[in-house]
Amino acid sequence: MDVKALFDDDEAVSPVIGVILMVAITVILAAVIATFVLGLGDQISNTAPQASFSFDYTEDTTDGDTLQVTHNGGETISSNEIEAAVTGTAQYDSADDDLTYTGSLFSGATDSEVNAGTSDTIGNSYFEDSSDNTATKLDLSAATVRVTYQPAEGGNSATLGRWDGPDA
Repeated sequence: MDVKALFDDDEAVSPVIGVILMVAITVILAAVIATFVLGLGDQISNTAPQASFSFDYTEDTTDGDTLQVTHNGGETISSNEIEAAVTGTAQYDSADDDLTYTGSLFSGATDSEVNAGTSDTIGNSYFEDSSDNTATKLDLSAATVRVTYQPAEGGNSATLGRWDGPDA
């Protein structure tokens, strides 16, 4: 091998090839960064709001049990994004058992927003018996109530609060 010939050789990679390689590296780098940023943005927008709820159970074998659900604090949430899922309910003095309800909660909230201090009461009017009549003597003692967040634009739901009856 002639070492002197190496220093005199003027052949090299064309400057055009160098520019093409630099553009390709820049495009790949931009694509990787954009994927990371867009993926992170989707993850942030799909988080459930932080809120706490309290439950006040009142047993009433004459007129039916009630459960007052109160938003104690945290983020303000649109009322159409909060639902209740109630399972394990029955009626006093009736063969109808395991009544269930899944639907809106806080539907009477002013300005359609649920914030600290807003409350709603789950009672007879939320349930229908096997004959499609409104329940009259609701027994919530064995019930489980879940307050859930259902985003209006779709996406993942989240449980914000849960209550289990004294006999659940």
